[in-house]
Amino acid sequence: MKFLVVGYGSIGRRHLRNLIELGQNDIVLLRSHKSTLSEEEIRDIPVETTIEAALAHRPDGVIIANPTALHPAAAIPAMKAGCAVFMEKPISDSFEKLGEMREALQCNNGRFQMGFQFRFHPGLNKMRELINSGRIGKPLSFRAEWGEYLPGWHPWEDYRSSYSARKDLGGGVLLTLSHPLDYIRWFFGDPEWIWAMNGKISDLELDVDDIAEIGMRMQNGMVGAVHLDYYSQPARNGFEVIGSEGRLSCNNLDGIVSLSMPDGSVEQFTLNPAYDRNNMFLDEMRTFIQVAAGKESPSCTLEDGIAVQRMAELIRRSWDERRFFNFAEEI
Repeated sequence: MKFLVVGYGSIGRRHLRNLIELGQNDIVLLRSHKSTLSEEEIRDIPVETTIEAALAHRPDGVIIANPTALHPAAAIPAMKAGCAVFMEKPISDSFEKLGEMREALQCNNGRFQMGFQFRFHPGLNKMRELINSGRIGKPLSFRAEWGEYLPGWHPWEDYRSSYSARKDLGGGVLLTLSHPLDYIRWFFGDPEWIWAMNGKISDLELDVDDIAEIGMRMQNGMVGAVHLDYYSQPARNGFEVIGSEGRLSCNNLDGIVSLSMPDGSVEQFTLNPAYDRNNMFLDEMRTFIQVAAGKESPSCTLEDGIAVQRMAELIRRSWDERRFFNFAEEI
């Protein structure tokens, strides 16, 4: 099969390398030539600068890995051309093109996968298994947190010029670190109520949000909180679920799951001593290759991506308007 990778920033390079590792060597790149990465490893890969020229190569699958605000401009033509599409989260920075994306999806028989790679996280999958087996009784509440110092993400570039730090490219902590919003739905379904504080409080030089404190009541009656930030040093990334008969937590940085019981005992699950975060990306790309071939269903759909986009919009509005929002009734 032939694959088109749109964008050659950090995530575009990761997907390119993973495609090659998975045996896919017929690859085309669509680039703006604004990346700060070395071009040495792509010198033998065909490069185009317009979506029309790139689609003329007739790729089977298209990987959207350019800045968030530019996603629809590449994804919609690719879907209309009949290509399977893999899109890095989030879908976009607005709702403007979502209707057109839904219509275009019909042209490729629904072959679309969102890039929420934490659905492939071994620790989170172990947590779901333990919850579903009843090990902590009835799940009652949760807390997810992800804080990571933005200037340390890509040492080779000035963080202020990265898409994560720029409003015009769809950056900001709420969209860039939106994975917990997806995996909470994956665990427990849709929220019923959302309330939040979202804005900028650090001294980082940004024109986007660097903090989000989010509260939710789920449709199943659970309550929970999500913390996201761009300034934590050292990084922290984890998920905790408290049940009627115990507590589960996962350190998403090392994959270790801890099960704490009422008698004070703690059982740990070290799923892979050599845990490598790239395995999540490899697994999601392995799935997308099968989706593009028409052999497998996507792990995360367009509608899943739209749901996260809706959550993010309500979180923003909650702080701006000082309101609680009913997820089912809004937008």
